[in-house]
Amino acid sequence: MNGVHEAKIRQLVTYFIIFPHWKKELCPTASAARLISPTAAGEISTMAFAGRRDGPLMLRGGGGGKPLSRGSRIAVAVAIGVALGCVCAFLYPDGLFRPSASALHWSSHVDATACESSGQVTNLKSQLASLERKNAELRRQNNELSMKLQLAGQGKDETLYKAGPFGTVKALRTNPTVIPDESVNPRLAKILEEVAVKKELIVALANSNVREMLEIWFTNIKRVGIPNFLVVALDDNIESFCKSKGVPVYRRDPDEGVDNIAKTGGNHAVSGLKFRVLREFLQLGYSILLSDIDIIFLRNPFDHLYRDSDVESMSDGHNNMTAYGFNDVFDEPSMGWARYAHTMRIWVYNSGFFYIRPTIPSIELLDRVAYRLSREKAWDQAVFNEELFIPSHPGYEGLHASRRTMDIYLFMNSKVLFKTVRKDAQLKKLKPVIVHLNYHPDKLDRMKAVVEFYVNGKQDALQRFPDGSE
Repeated sequence: MNGVHEAKIRQLVTYFIIFPHWKKELCPTASAARLISPTAAGEISTMAFAGRRDGPLMLRGGGGGKPLSRGSRIAVAVAIGVALGCVCAFLYPDGLFRPSASALHWSSHVDATACESSGQVTNLKSQLASLERKNAELRRQNNELSMKLQLAGQGKDETLYKAGPFGTVKALRTNPTVIPDESVNPRLAKILEEVAVKKELIVALANSNVREMLEIWFTNIKRVGIPNFLVVALDDNIESFCKSKGVPVYRRDPDEGVDNIAKTGGNHAVSGLKFRVLREFLQLGYSILLSDIDIIFLRNPFDHLYRDSDVESMSDGHNNMTAYGFNDVFDEPSMGWARYAHTMRIWVYNSGFFYIRPTIPSIELLDRVAYRLSREKAWDQAVFNEELFIPSHPGYEGLHASRRTMDIYLFMNSKVLFKTVRKDAQLKKLKPVIVHLNYHPDKLDRMKAVVEFYVNGKQDALQRFPDGSE
């Protein structure tokens, strides 16, 4: 230690010893205070820093050589220790053991690296999120462009055809299917891959309001031996119920626009949801046989489909004329010679049972109907038929979709069954593919009766019901 530092230490020790506060602590009485003098302080300083190793500390004052008491010596030692600590703090504010320059550099380097790494991680996460958003947008644009390309290419095959002899020319009737896009709904795509047969399956929507009818519905499907069917559960109870019965079930991801109607809506409200729900099935490349719950399956419907149209639907017609169309003559006597006007009439398709292929016109049909139902207070079946049948005219572009009417005795509505078939001995022998209890409100009782008649052979099972709903 150099001379300057030693002089500072001596001055500080002397200062702390004679400071009044320390005088009170170390020398509580006047006589004790007189024992400590500047000379004694100098001796203490010399003893402390010159390394003296004498016996017990002895302070000599002006009054003789009497040694200090044990308590006074302890007090003096404590004072010296405090003084030393203050001196060290004054001379070495950064501590006695300063880290080396290299250590400080390493510490600051680590801190900087950690901060830099944290910043890089945050930046990378931000870039990843941005790329995911861009990727999703690009997928959406790709899907739209693919559909527009297919739509633009319809009917524009570069192959030139030469018309054959009279009576041999047949137009193309089947639109090409869309390119499947699994990114639309990977979870649904996985389910459909397991359930569908030849890219086809029966699909039904159900909530807890139709649980008992739903059980009859899938029980008869299983009995017939149809493996490719799926229930779209609209609430938790139906999802759990289907799983408990070993029924393939799909619960959509939460969708506020659909869920409110799905959980509490009545029959017509839920029926309208299918046009929004089915769109993803078609985009994934699957043909869907859409089925309401008030239907009894008696044979496999996939054995009786033509698959030559965008939409193949059962009819609400009750005979050949009403189901397949007829020339209806309108009479207006006031027109005289032109009093008779010929019209074409056909009863509507039933929107509760139809087969729809994954084509651009089919997807456009679903979009059109869903759009109108979201903005109009309309019956989904009426809108479904208007979009299918109303032709293009000034100010309106009609839907360019092909359609086929199903055989009314194979795909039978309940008016045909109760008004005609049950009263005809020959028709009673025919076993339909399905029976749809669409014309009657007492659906559950009539569903059970249909099972009794066609499955259990009870010939009078249908007799107790009236033709209509009176």
